[in-house]
Formats: sequence, C-alpha cells, structure tokens
Amino acid sequence: MKGQDIAVFDTTPITALFDRVVIVSGTSNRQTRALAKNIHDKVKEHGGFVFGMEGEDTGEWVLVDCGDVVVHIQQPTIREYYRLEDIWGEAPIPLEDVTGPFRKKVAAKKPAAKKAAAKKPAVKKKVSA
Repeated sequence: MKGQDIAVFDTTPITALFDRVVIVSGTSNRQTRALAKNIHDKVKEHGGFVFGMEGEDTGEWVLVDCGDVVVHIQQPTIREYYRLEDIWGEAPIPLEDVTGPFRKKVAAKKPAAKKAAAKKPAVKKKVSA
C-alpha cells in the first residue's frame, strides 16, 4: 500500500513540539485509514511509539502522532484546501534521507565457519609410592 505525493518537512526551526511533519495523500476514506494503520504498525514494529491517531472515523484526514514525527494522511481535496505545505515550509526533505536508515540492508551470507572440536585435557593419575 502506497500513499501519494509524500512530502516531509523539517520543523525544528519552526517549533519544538516535533521534528518532522509528513504529508501524504490517500485516494479514498478506506485508503487513508489503511495507510494510518500501516504507519502505526510499522512504527511499533521498529520499536517506536504512537501517541495517538485522530480522524479514522471519517477517513478524510487522519493524523498519526509519533512524537517527533507527525503524519497527516489526507484526501486530495482536503489537502488542497488546508495546504499544510504552506505552513511547514517551502523545501521538503528528500524522502530517501528520511527512509534510508529504516531500509533493511540485505547482507551477503557468509559460509558458516567450522569450529574445531574442543580437546579434553588428559587426566593424569596419581601414582602412590
């Protein structure tokens, strides 16, 4: 499932409440709700915390509060009307800069090294004289 027209803004020069605002478009009420649920699940999966979600009942504009990151998932008409991009800045952060640290890197498998069998120390018997 993919959102459309994803924009990420650095809000640190504007507010101390959060560091990033993400604005995403969904094509229907069902998709905005599903995107919000997916974000919620992925944040939890990566050890993050979701402080709250609002707007799931109508699905026109769903807000997901992840603390330092606030995600707005809006239908295109709502997004065009409220124009959050105008509030949060003119130059969005490239999406690759944001998602890069969370992408799973696939490492090449190394052949398993064989361990040498541990040798047991020889037991010495005491000789009585």
